Amino acid sequence: MDKYYTIENAGSSRYTEKMSRFLSFALPVSSADAAKAEIKEYQNRYHDARHVCWAYMIGPDRKEWQLNDNGEPSGTAGKPILGQINSMELTDVLVVVVRYFGGIKLGTSGLISAYREAARLALEEAGRKECRQMRRLGLEFSYETADSVMRIIKNPEVTIVSKTFDNMCHAVVEFPLDLETELTGRLSKVEGIMIETTEV
Repeated sequence: MDKYYTIENAGSSRYTEKMSRFLSFALPVSSADAAKAEIKEYQNRYHDARHVCWAYMIGPDRKEWQLNDNGEPSGTAGKPILGQINSMELTDVLVVVVRYFGGIKLGTSGLISAYREAARLALEEAGRKECRQMRRLGLEFSYETADSVMRIIKNPEVTIVSKTFDNMCHAVVEFPLDLETELTGRLSKVEGIMIETTEV
């Protein structure tokens, strides 16, 4: 499947449980490095809080993730935050939950419930959108075969990112991943064409 889901916007929420305040933030991130930079920012901004807990999920295949309890009992903060990300099938998202201790201990189940609810509220505020994995190809072909190439890539789902026409012509096209087999199959039949995958 080339479809995946992420958040539409950044979202935030406030939640109180037995006088402990939970400030939660859902942020779009495109890499682990971007997530870690955001985490550092929130740790600095809320340096006076008892705990700054978080979890993130990266990539359309949802295989790159990390979580942190930041001093809470193991499994009571990062895991329920990640659980909310997973239950909404989201990726390219970081959720940070800041806790200001209110003087009353919540216990293991109370902490899990509070962090789960705080994460859920921020993610709901952020909204959910469908995305598609994209592939980008660089094409090099002769002027004589330009008409054939243009007929193939003239497709409502194909975006022509750039093109130059001379003795040798160049084009960069972008399209949903599930079109790749069909499109490259047709293009490869054009005489002398060079096809190269490039970064999206």
